[in-house]
Amino acid sequence: MSHGADSVKSIFYALGANFSIAVAKMGAALYTGSGAMMAESVHSFADCGNQVLLLVGIKQAKRPPSPDYPLGYGKTIYFWSFIVALILFSVGGMYSMYEGIHKLQHPEPISGAIIAVAVLVFAIIAEGISLMGCMREVNKVRGDQSIFQWFRETRQSDLLVIFGEDSAALLGLTFALFAVILTWLTGNPMWDAIGSIGIGVLLIIIAVFIGIEVKALLVGQGVEPRTRVKMLAFLNEQSEIEIVFNLLTLQMGNDVMVAVKAKMVDCESANAMIDAINTCEAAFKKEFPETMWLFFEPDVKD
Repeated sequence: MSHGADSVKSIFYALGANFSIAVAKMGAALYTGSGAMMAESVHSFADCGNQVLLLVGIKQAKRPPSPDYPLGYGKTIYFWSFIVALILFSVGGMYSMYEGIHKLQHPEPISGAIIAVAVLVFAIIAEGISLMGCMREVNKVRGDQSIFQWFRETRQSDLLVIFGEDSAALLGLTFALFAVILTWLTGNPMWDAIGSIGIGVLLIIIAVFIGIEVKALLVGQGVEPRTRVKMLAFLNEQSEIEIVFNLLTLQMGNDVMVAVKAKMVDCESANAMIDAINTCEAAFKKEFPETMWLFFEPDVKD
């Protein structure tokens, strides 16, 4: 995992934006009776809770290794990221769909639509600022990758979740804005209900995508493919190594475990072999500081 991105900063951007938005949406929803606005307010409050959970996960992941957890607690952040995806799916997505279906079955006109529109415009601006802050951190680490490729290959689950939440929120707000405006112009509350259902479907889709990516990290993914290529190239450049037979990696939150099986150049003695391996390990950890554990196995064949 690259350490260039500050996911905590992105989380606080999102938390501040979502709390102010949630309060404004709830007030507008109670005043206007808009189902889409109520769905959006619940979504924003759920997002606030999600960001608190991510902060808890980041703090717990920094706990040092113990006899029961010799590789540390780094993967704790993956657990909390998965919980966030479940909350986004259930509280955000399913509630929004329920609210929309309820409004279709029992349509109610909305009042004070201009207030709802004003709140939604404010929310779009605030959420846009939050997403821009998140994108600044994403751009620090994605290099020449497309956003989709970064989303599929990143090992920084907390930043992945914030990006997904912010994107879902901005699209959901746009849905809600169009729904309220159409309801206002036509006088037909059906558009408000459809907007709420659309928001629910959107949240569920994004939650599923986030859940799939975080599940892979929970099961046990190695480092990003581009990082593995760099690691392999670096090892092959070392004068002490004749050939690298195998390179295994495991992402553990911010930390990485690496296992190397290689044929070393001929050494005069066992001590010389040990010195050569220690030299390679020190150089590797300097080049890839995220490497917390490095296991080196010298051999003559794979």
